[in-house]
Amino acid sequence: MLSLTTKMTKTGTGLRAVAALAAAASLTLALSGCTRLETTSPSSVRGAAGGQARAAAFGTVDCRQAKCIALTFDAGPSEHSARLLDILDEKQVPATFFLLGKRHIDTYPELVRRMAEEGHEVASHTWTHKILTDAEPDEIREELELPNKEIERLTGQRPTLMRPPQGRTDDTVHEICRELGLAEVLWSVTAKDYQTDDSDLITERVLKQSSRDGIILLHDIYDGTVPAVPGIIDALKKRGYVFVTVPQLLAPGKAEPGKVYR
Repeated sequence: MLSLTTKMTKTGTGLRAVAALAAAASLTLALSGCTRLETTSPSSVRGAAGGQARAAAFGTVDCRQAKCIALTFDAGPSEHSARLLDILDEKQVPATFFLLGKRHIDTYPELVRRMAEEGHEVASHTWTHKILTDAEPDEIREELELPNKEIERLTGQRPTLMRPPQGRTDDTVHEICRELGLAEVLWSVTAKDYQTDDSDLITERVLKQSSRDGIILLHDIYDGTVPAVPGIIDALKKRGYVFVTVPQLLAPGKAEPGKVYR
């Protein structure tokens, strides 16, 4: 299975074809009813916290009242991430970054630090993008522990969220995530930016699927994605959306280790 870590620079037609097929399969496996995967919505988490609970201390946004949406980016940091952080800073938009370890965290440690310093949520996307449902338990632990240790070393904060590669997860992954204090976060909006460098098309796909409590999946490793971000932000703000991190989206509730959120 090809790793996304090989796609940090120019992505050839063959690699894009493999990524497209893999992503299509993952959506069927991870997000369809065929797997009987139980997921929890952000509104359910907020509701379970109780009507009298105070919103968590993530700024002034209360997603019980505001029309919230979360931008998330997978498989970085990359050579595009500095520009992305500039855009997010200019637009005053927080994001959640699910970072890869090998050739990403270890190649751009200064960007990991910057993400945390600028108020973004820094989370794990495994060390090598190994498909966890194809791995032995010890391999799963290693894939999750290595990025956790590096992120904690660089930022002082241990991740509490992870996103399984291709969205593939199962009971074994849930149990190990529970042991390691990690909640799994999937998505409700995908631009399929692994298929195209057309920023206008990426923007169109995101806007078509977006709704309240949405979790948007993008990849800052692809050439067309970061240029699409300003237009996505501006258009969704005009529709009344407030951008938040995934923990903000769930507040005053909190993600529980071993559970899956979408």
